[in-house]
Amino acid sequence: MSVFEPVARALYGALTTLGQPLLRRKLARRGRQEPGYLEAVDERFGHYAQPLETTSELVWVHAVSLGETRTAAVLLKALRSQHPALRLLLTHGTATGREEGRALLKAIGRPGDVQVWQPWDSPAAVKRFLNHFKPRLGLLMETEIWPTLMAQAQARGLPMVLVNARLSAKSLRQAQQLAALSRPAYGALSAVYAQTDADAERLRQLGAPVAGVFGNLKFDATPDASQLATGQAWRSTLAQPVLMFASSREGEEDEFFKQIVPLAQARRAQLAINSGAKKPVSFKPLVVPRHPQRFDDVAALAARHGLSVSRRSQWTGSPAANAKALSADVWLGDSLGEMALYYGLADVALLGGSFAPLGGQNLIEAAACGCPVVMGPHTFNFLEAAELALAEGAALRVAGMAEGIEAGLKLMKDAPALASAAQAGLAFAARNRGATASTVAALRGFL
Repeated sequence: MSVFEPVARALYGALTTLGQPLLRRKLARRGRQEPGYLEAVDERFGHYAQPLETTSELVWVHAVSLGETRTAAVLLKALRSQHPALRLLLTHGTATGREEGRALLKAIGRPGDVQVWQPWDSPAAVKRFLNHFKPRLGLLMETEIWPTLMAQAQARGLPMVLVNARLSAKSLRQAQQLAALSRPAYGALSAVYAQTDADAERLRQLGAPVAGVFGNLKFDATPDASQLATGQAWRSTLAQPVLMFASSREGEEDEFFKQIVPLAQARRAQLAINSGAKKPVSFKPLVVPRHPQRFDDVAALAARHGLSVSRRSQWTGSPAANAKALSADVWLGDSLGEMALYYGLADVALLGGSFAPLGGQNLIEAAACGCPVVMGPHTFNFLEAAELALAEGAALRVAGMAEGIEAGLKLMKDAPALASAAQAGLAFAARNRGATASTVAALRGFL
């Protein structure tokens, strides 16, 4: 152990303790936009309303946000099928993650399952959390490593496993800059099951005990068949192809709308000239923001660009049944849990988070739905999946937003190429399944 590690941990513990009032203020601000952040705030500091049995034997699963919770669902359904008596403690850090977790427990929950917020990583909050729930195993999804939590778990002999683990080169550099905190935290893990060989190598550099490279659990998630069929049926009724901006992020929509404005103006002019004839075939932009608290902001941003907006939440049926939806310049996907429907509706999807240096969002669901993807230059969060999709013809990579829209429109006009890319996506998704079975088998020793 480095002589700096105890000092760094003590300083970190003091800072997280002193920072608790700031966290409460931050939650209050977030709660104005997302009321879910105001729910059970004291849980974040280790204070719980529900009593527990002294022999709870809970398996704790931490899935910080929406994406991680959806991934956890794949694993937990498989674990529960093999271990029906398993009792779950599910924690989250975001309101969307907690809401998704609530739906998950409604679907697969058993008496005795518990859902609370992730404890703030101060010594007292973590101690209260572990004393109250006494989990016998902790499963952390993807990236969630916290210094105080890992130190206290190790001191108690609580096995902690990092599942579906990933670590980008950027995150590795950041962790190495704080090595006095990060190396003991990663070293306290009992096992790590990485997504890729590259992730495994980076995790080993931080002292993590990598015990397997199983692939990405997201490949084993099955798109909602009913939603997908509905979206595809809607698409078949439209005279225009749909270009979707999937899981768009702040800063990206502004550039997207800048590129859309001249196209929308040209279409309006064309419609005016051909007002008495059949409407010209153009395309419909569909924007689905990554974060639901930004739905209103994205709608307002489009309006500032002079674009009319039709919101999915206001549709009373299919797009074809809504004259306003068909005529608006932009459709806004402002509903939760309908990504399969949106991918079914879209002909091509631009990958959010990849047109700004944010690392890109998950493209696996789009591929599994047979929706070709156009990626920007920034895909470091899902680098191997992005490169595999590119190599197999399920995705295209471009340098920026203008080129991305142009590539999407070109693909939509080439029916054979579009069909080939859709089939490549389905094959790519099917070929990379199997991480769930490997993970469940590896966890048997802990369960």
